[in-house]
Amino acid sequence: MLHGIIDIGSSTIRMAIYFMDENHMEMLMKKKHTIGLAAYVENGCMTQAGIDKTVEIVEEFKEFLSHFPLTSVHAFTTAALRNAKNSKEAVEDIERRTGIPIRVISGDEEAYLDYVGAVHNHPAGEGLLIDIGGGSTEIVAFGDGDIRFKTSLPMGSLSLRSEFVKGFLPTGRECLSMRKAAEERINRVAELHSISSPLIIGMGGTFKSACALYNLLYHKDRNNTLMDRTLLEKMVTIFRGDHPLTEEKSILLMKAVPDRMHTILSGLTIALVLSGHFHAGRIAYSDTGVREGYIYSEIGPKVGLK
Repeated sequence: MLHGIIDIGSSTIRMAIYFMDENHMEMLMKKKHTIGLAAYVENGCMTQAGIDKTVEIVEEFKEFLSHFPLTSVHAFTTAALRNAKNSKEAVEDIERRTGIPIRVISGDEEAYLDYVGAVHNHPAGEGLLIDIGGGSTEIVAFGDGDIRFKTSLPMGSLSLRSEFVKGFLPTGRECLSMRKAAEERINRVAELHSISSPLIIGMGGTFKSACALYNLLYHKDRNNTLMDRTLLEKMVTIFRGDHPLTEEKSILLMKAVPDRMHTILSGLTIALVLSGHFHAGRIAYSDTGVREGYIYSEIGPKVGLK
């Protein structure tokens, strides 16, 4: 059976088609638009321009999906629309104009779905999952086949950048301001004070982009998924906006993070603050996320997917 998924995130809107039966799941294709929906929030509300842009892209994906014999089409949205003061009105407008029901995933649900997607094929052991999106950051501590603690912080790579950065790349002073804000917001969550882990499993676009840039900059194998925290700290310094953007650095950014050049350092700032807070010296990128968790939790049981 073929199923379409539309994921309306804070940085990107993605569409994917999956084949699923009781034996396995396979992603057949995917498309995305990088629009930075979190940047369309003004005074806590999603602007009409952001709503219109979302409608435009969802309509495009809907038209594309109509050419295939799909069993179902699911759409969900996360932080950018979830956290907007006019969330209900904005989502209803998008649903009315596109004809596609949209499920608003809560922060708690998003953290849970991240966990399901990450550990579905690797249920044993314990660890710490972090998913840095454009408008929120999900943190899940797990062990013994279950979640021990999960939370969603209303802070992401795009929202933090919008708050503190004026130019294309953040300056050293702006990086310090972002770091201080991230530390303060993390310290407010008392349950995070007792958690530590030598390794963080990083999910989502920030960690994917960080890993691609890390591998190019430090001449690692392109399939490497393990990053050293000290080298990530150095990477932020190398690409800060108050250092000259040389031809060599420009080429690295264009090759590794063409869609996230403007948010990679703000996302890395959150990652570094969290890894320091949890005493983690290494970060491993995992190519799973809330979309896979949604499939396993919401669609999988209906098709008998194990």
